[in-house]
Amino acid sequence: MTRDKKNPDERLEFEMLLSELSTAFINAPNTAIDHEIELAQQRLVEFLGFDRSTIFQRFGSDWRLTHSWATHDYQPMEAYTPIKEIPWVAKQISRTKDIFQFSRIEDLPPDAEREKAFFRKHGPLSMVAVPMIAGGKMIGLVSFGSLGAERSLPTALVERTRLVGIIFANALVRKETEASLQKALMEVSHLKDQLTAECGYLRDEIELNYHHQEIVGHSASLLKALSHVERVAVTSSTVLLTGETGTGKELLARAIHNLSSRKKRAMLKVNCAALPPTLIENELFGREKGAYTGAVTKRLGRFEVADGSTVFLDEISELPLELQAKLLRVLQESQFERIGSSQTITVDVRIIAATNRDLAMAVQEGLFREDLYYRLNVFPIRVPPLRERREDIPLLVWAFVRHYEQAMGKEIKRIPQDNMAALQTYPWPGNVRELRNVVERAMILCQGASLHFDIPQDEADLSRAFRPLPLHELEKRHVQEVLKMTSGRVRGPGGAAEILGLKPTTLDARIKKLGVSRRP
Repeated sequence: MTRDKKNPDERLEFEMLLSELSTAFINAPNTAIDHEIELAQQRLVEFLGFDRSTIFQRFGSDWRLTHSWATHDYQPMEAYTPIKEIPWVAKQISRTKDIFQFSRIEDLPPDAEREKAFFRKHGPLSMVAVPMIAGGKMIGLVSFGSLGAERSLPTALVERTRLVGIIFANALVRKETEASLQKALMEVSHLKDQLTAECGYLRDEIELNYHHQEIVGHSASLLKALSHVERVAVTSSTVLLTGETGTGKELLARAIHNLSSRKKRAMLKVNCAALPPTLIENELFGREKGAYTGAVTKRLGRFEVADGSTVFLDEISELPLELQAKLLRVLQESQFERIGSSQTITVDVRIIAATNRDLAMAVQEGLFREDLYYRLNVFPIRVPPLRERREDIPLLVWAFVRHYEQAMGKEIKRIPQDNMAALQTYPWPGNVRELRNVVERAMILCQGASLHFDIPQDEADLSRAFRPLPLHELEKRHVQEVLKMTSGRVRGPGGAAEILGLKPTTLDARIKKLGVSRRP
């Protein structure tokens, strides 16, 4: 059955319609391409006298329905992929890259029995399918089908439908190209912001004068810690570094980062005790412009800047409770939102945390989230204090001396043996950091080739020296002294529990936790 429309200028009208559609696509912004395609399908269906138009796009070996329009009497084709139900038709179009049509289902050849059954059940009764070709490559097809009655098109119109395939193909390629370009521009912009933020964050660190680039020492306790560093560095596991102030936890964090696959990117550091809570959240997670008064620009947080790298959270015990939940989400899901934004950001960041406090005790005291503690404590590494690695002190002293020689223009040839022995005897409450300061002070005062140190010399002096100790160490010493007074007795009148004002069971648990000996 031919089309009812009898117009000698039908071909000219069709070409004018195609020209209008082509102009509409050229002038349409990229975001309006899909809408323009559906409008074009509507006008073409109405002009050709069909009931439905459907576009399938080809993605490798997969065909996906992307656009469909139908008259009021019928429904657009569902979003499933019925082209898989007509393999002979798809093969014909893919092989010939030519127009495929039938006016009656019975016109299909015997090889298309599966297609005949499908079309009898679902329609269409007549169809014209036009390949969409761009750059010599077939990217899909646009079909026009008659669902209520059999129809056929004049040969001249059928041939002109090739232009329909070209117009749609060019529009879809343009849409994809501009979308890819926009995505690339957004990525470039993000990388630019990330690089700018990273440069800002690292500016101070670039100016830092690291006193030694390698970890110095060969004591058993240090080598044990370094063996743990080597084992965990090749993984992406969270690491918790524990140890007293000045033991070099940041140095071990850098060693973990530099031995990992993330070493090409800079490790970023945040001192959780150095900023007030409001600024820490800004520093870690970033903010949107206008998030609060004074936020005049967008700012990327450390986690976003360090995507693909490592974030070192020093003094993690000082992180406010209200931010600990947000950090836990980063650890568990690698996701967060900037301040003032509801958009979720996903990052690939390794976290290394450090503390000089007893986090387990902080959990008991309600100062630290238990779930965050267990998530951080995946692989704990204890950094030994300097008094546990006295054999490393001469190596460290000479390493610092060589550094300050260059900085101060001096040359040190010897250190008196009694001075070095005194350095090894001193308990170093400030650990490596204190030792470095002592060496620097001695280098400033030194006027010859022999270096001398002004430190306490005997036990009496040492006992009078000010030694700041962690709270748990003071508690341990106090409990030891009380147990010594009671000859190790905990319970009963005059027992250690009574003197300390604790229940005997509580003191038993505290003795076990602190590692205190009950023997007098």
